[in-house]
Amino acid sequence: MVKLTGLKKVKTAVFISGTGSNLKNLIKFSKIKNSPISIDLIFSNTAKAKGLRFSNQFNVKKYVSSFKDSKIAETKILNLLKKENIKFICLAGFMKILSKNFIKKFNGEIVNIHPSLLPKYKGLNTHIKAIQNKDKVAGCTVHFVTAKLDSGKIILQKVVKISKKDTLTTLAKKVLRQELKLYPAAIKKIFS
Repeated sequence: MVKLTGLKKVKTAVFISGTGSNLKNLIKFSKIKNSPISIDLIFSNTAKAKGLRFSNQFNVKKYVSSFKDSKIAETKILNLLKKENIKFICLAGFMKILSKNFIKKFNGEIVNIHPSLLPKYKGLNTHIKAIQNKDKVAGCTVHFVTAKLDSGKIILQKVVKISKKDTLTTLAKKVLRQELKLYPAAIKKIFS
């Protein structure tokens, strides 16, 4: 477990593959006085990730490496994390699965935000599954990352009601609104 040392914030990397809405939110959260983390690196597996624009906007280093050869990519990333003294990783819409080796070799904690109430609906297409199964509720989960997909210890969850009118788009928006509150709350809980 990463421990807070005095007044220093824990150096954190955020891994993304898409628009970066959780990334932007985490950067803003990291800037508040009582936040336990500082965002020091943004990593993406694709140069097309729209969230990379926040690197310039907030003056945070960025690094892109495709996962065509995941072993090479992970070795490069681990070296970079070590060089930058990163102790904490937040996965925020990162669409690659980190290897057991990477998770073991990274000397810190890795957390992920997932758009379902785990252990229900691991992996992709969570909102479609919830709607098709006529679930009354959906939600999001922040959990520790282990070698088993979406199976690490749950830190916090938030429930979202599904209305009869909800579509994939409306449900996704509802869940994202809660994700933006849940991720900072979970990080505070980890370091409290």
